[in-house]
Amino acid sequence: MNIQQSELILNPDGSIYHLNLKPKNIANDIIFVGDQDRVDKITDRFDSVEFTTQKREFKTSTGIYKGKRLSVISTGIGPDNIDIVLNELDALVNIDLETRQPKTKLTALNIVRIGTSGSLQKDIPVDSFLMSSHALDLNGMLHSYQIENISNTEIENAFVKHTNWSAKKSAPILIESSSELAEKLDSEKIVKGITATAGGFYGPQGRVLRLSLQDAHINNKIDSFNFNGNRITNLEMETSAIYGLSKLLGHNAVSMNAIIANRANGTFSKDYKKVVEDLIEYSLNKLIE
Repeated sequence: MNIQQSELILNPDGSIYHLNLKPKNIANDIIFVGDQDRVDKITDRFDSVEFTTQKREFKTSTGIYKGKRLSVISTGIGPDNIDIVLNELDALVNIDLETRQPKTKLTALNIVRIGTSGSLQKDIPVDSFLMSSHALDLNGMLHSYQIENISNTEIENAFVKHTNWSAKKSAPILIESSSELAEKLDSEKIVKGITATAGGFYGPQGRVLRLSLQDAHINNKIDSFNFNGNRITNLEMETSAIYGLSKLLGHNAVSMNAIIANRANGTFSKDYKKVVEDLIEYSLNKLIE
């Protein structure tokens, strides 16, 4: 059965609607960044760039880095944007856009998120690199899909109990990174931990400006959670959506975080741009090994 035009939307030139991409425009190894300006900071290191396009916040460049073909895509901020980016990338490689039918032979993409984040633990300092061994989804976007086979109910239930998580909020979901890709990006420089993914920057991450929070102590509860040595190390807005959709669609994903703030002791990196640059260099070279 063909996928209807209203469900799989294409532009007049045949490219996928939001990303403005055709299948030939992307590599199998893809780097996600949030900021569209960071795309060029990565591709400036490339030997050559064969293709670039941008529509809204979604900028994509594909080229060669030390002999390896890579794509860099800006996702913008938040799990809703990740829903667009990952579904459309999957459509590019696993759906025949002309017949509108899923392919019988599926392609697994390798996706590495390079982003900034704030540490929740005093012993994880600013300027460090953190790999998300797991992501804890606190925003609920993934509940639109059948997620029963990708989550860890034991840790989820322990987190709900520890935080007295409100039943009015979406139930937390814990998803593991791709072990294969994580091993490739790992080294003695890397700190590992559970990354919590919120659906907003202010209230959902415990920040108070003029609005009171549903739970004024939520950050302390998140910080103090520990399940058999597994603790929540940082908080951001994309990783759980990347991990969840990648697991469901059969892709490999790992999230690399430049820690530029420590919310436990109130410190901020003196040169956060250099930290991000160093993480970009580290991740690129690990990808080509």
